[in-house]
Amino acid sequence: MGRLVAESPHPSLPAYAGEIIGRKSEIAEVRQLLSRARLLTLTGPGGVGKTRLAIHVATHVQRAFSDGVCLVELSPVQDDRLLAMAIAETLGTQDEVPQLSTESMIEYLWAKQVLLILDNCEHLVEACARLAGALLTVAPKVQVLATSREPMGVPGETVFVVPPMSLPGAGDRVTGNDVHRYDALALLLDRARRAAPQTDISSSPAAVAQLCRLLDGLPLAIELAVVWLRVLSLDQIIDRLDGRLDFLSQGYRTALPRHQTLRAAVEWSFDLCSAQEQILWERLSVFSGGFDLAAAEEICSAEPLGREDILPLLADLTEKSIVTSETCGARSRYRILETLREYGHERLSRRDAASSLQRRHAVYYQGLAQRNKTRWFGPDQVEYFTTIALELPNLRTAMEFCLGADFRIEEAVQTYTSLNGYWIFFAGPAEARHWFDRLLTVEQIPSRARFDVLATGVLFALMQGRQATAQRLIDECTSLAGQTGCEEALAMIRYLSGRLALMRGDYRSSIDQLERSWEWYEYNLDQIRITRVPNDAFMPAFYLALAGIFAEDPRAGRWIARCREIAETGDARGEVAMGMWAAGVERWHAGDLEQAASLFRSSLSLERSTGYRYNPAWTVEFLAWIAAAQGHDMHAAHLMGAAGTMRNMLEVSLEGFRAYDEAHRACETSVRARLSEQDYHMAVGTGATFDLNQAIAVALQEPAEPAPASASAPPESVLTPRELEVAGLIAEGVRNKDIAARLVISQRTAEGHVEHILEKLGFTSRTQVASWYVNHITRSPDEEGPASRQARP
Repeated sequence: MGRLVAESPHPSLPAYAGEIIGRKSEIAEVRQLLSRARLLTLTGPGGVGKTRLAIHVATHVQRAFSDGVCLVELSPVQDDRLLAMAIAETLGTQDEVPQLSTESMIEYLWAKQVLLILDNCEHLVEACARLAGALLTVAPKVQVLATSREPMGVPGETVFVVPPMSLPGAGDRVTGNDVHRYDALALLLDRARRAAPQTDISSSPAAVAQLCRLLDGLPLAIELAVVWLRVLSLDQIIDRLDGRLDFLSQGYRTALPRHQTLRAAVEWSFDLCSAQEQILWERLSVFSGGFDLAAAEEICSAEPLGREDILPLLADLTEKSIVTSETCGARSRYRILETLREYGHERLSRRDAASSLQRRHAVYYQGLAQRNKTRWFGPDQVEYFTTIALELPNLRTAMEFCLGADFRIEEAVQTYTSLNGYWIFFAGPAEARHWFDRLLTVEQIPSRARFDVLATGVLFALMQGRQATAQRLIDECTSLAGQTGCEEALAMIRYLSGRLALMRGDYRSSIDQLERSWEWYEYNLDQIRITRVPNDAFMPAFYLALAGIFAEDPRAGRWIARCREIAETGDARGEVAMGMWAAGVERWHAGDLEQAASLFRSSLSLERSTGYRYNPAWTVEFLAWIAAAQGHDMHAAHLMGAAGTMRNMLEVSLEGFRAYDEAHRACETSVRARLSEQDYHMAVGTGATFDLNQAIAVALQEPAEPAPASASAPPESVLTPRELEVAGLIAEGVRNKDIAARLVISQRTAEGHVEHILEKLGFTSRTQVASWYVNHITRSPDEEGPASRQARP
């Protein structure tokens, strides 16, 4: 091992110390914390990159320590009595300190100005804590930077939790321009170029993002996965990640044994846990996506763990970086990384108690769905959406269990129908249709349960404009309702049939069906058993109002007022927005475009605050028609493109809604007549690229946010001429010492230029600078300057 940096020509920091992909915010925060903390511990799960981050930061602050930086690698040290020996070997002081002990090392260091890096302390945490605590007391110039899977628990310790690398969310659309916005994706692409240069994965950004999500954004897992690109395609690697613990087993020979396979890294963490912590780790694997304390206490408290044991054990696992904690609203929510969850589930499945634990999990989340089923119409609807969105992975797991070996069809149906409010207004019908298809394949389903599933399926077919499917399902519902004689079922069939007639343009029939349904729900709410689809009579009133508008029925205004009254009485913001929307449709149909636009924008603003996703697609479409009627053709085309994308995301067929389809075609015809074909297609295409928030902002005519500065800006506005010259030398592969020699400047000045370049471009590695320079600065031979010619490979 090496000596102190200041005393030896062979520094203790490894050669890769200055290189790191991403981690810009983490680097900045760790440097800031280190500037004022004498003991800073970087914690996080195995493979998250604690060591790499610590070493990178140490490299950039080493000049502040006159006696240098000392990296003590503790992984090979299994006996805490050898801690002093490990430090002495790193310092090269075995001869100077003949009787090695923690006390003698403290005595040696007390007057030194040194940064002591204790790397991988978790298995020697008590010995390291005693050493660090003593150094804080008697060695005022010594700072300790530790990496560990749990804090030391020493007074004066500052803890920084190293998160997995940033990556896009599951629903985010990723393009080729986005890959360097996310650290995990940038790391994967960088390592892929090194491990398999013949394979270009940059053209598959969505698959790159999916792989990084499956690997939890863990640098170690990404490093291990990349090796397989030599023999497998990106899609083949993704397909094999169900058994990731064994699949990711081809690491680098020079890596520590526990970093050569993912299983070894996870087992290292598991072995460091107590017996009770190991049991809870296994039991927590029953959760999907995350959980709260109440769920953990209810589901995991079985012998030998009592309910009172769960919280302290959960705290211990959080300290050891097995479980992560975050605040959601007023409560803490916990999550176990998928890699660690898979290991725990693998061990749990070997136990006899696995099935009973899964049963407890299914019962708990079925109850949660039922408790929340009426909250989506009322003042708590935003909290309801948030709750269900967080728990949806667990609800899926619960339904899978009920449809599996422990067959419980009625419980699965109750969970499914309890979630229709979430799927209708917040998430879209695609997943609901998946469960619908699964449930209807079950032959043993009771008649009433089958009716509830069918009725919910009709709703999703109506939402998407699938008229033929809706009619077929309504026919079966009608047959089942005749067998049961249930009044609620008959009222539901009238409601569904009335909506279908409205979509077909048969407005008189629609009014007849919806009016009878609405009257039943107005006076018989206490009889509603499970479905509660019409939202306390709001939905029949809402669609009755729309049918009245298109039929030009004089009662339409009264029905609009009633649906708004129901929404306001229930304090349901989403439905208040829908009531405004219905009033806007009436004003639009009457030709009062200014008032209609005002109502639509008020509705859209309120819908955005609730998180509703279905209605805004129609609101943006109506605003496009109004813009076209007012002669704002480019704006109309943008909104038409945006509305089309929103409908596509919800799998909505515009042709299934006769009145809307006719208005859309009329709008399209008038806009195309006034714009050139090229301008029309370009404007619609631009609108189609908007995400939901952008589409709403454009529809509301909100001012665009200023574009952030980027590294693709003209170089003269980003770097000074000298910095541009230094960047060219970096691209050529020249190190700081040689840059100084070439430019006849001091090494410190050269390092300052490099740091300024990294800061201005928002990068954290020389590799990124080189890539940026080649892509943005290198020009054709006729245009390039001296620095460009130097940088050309």
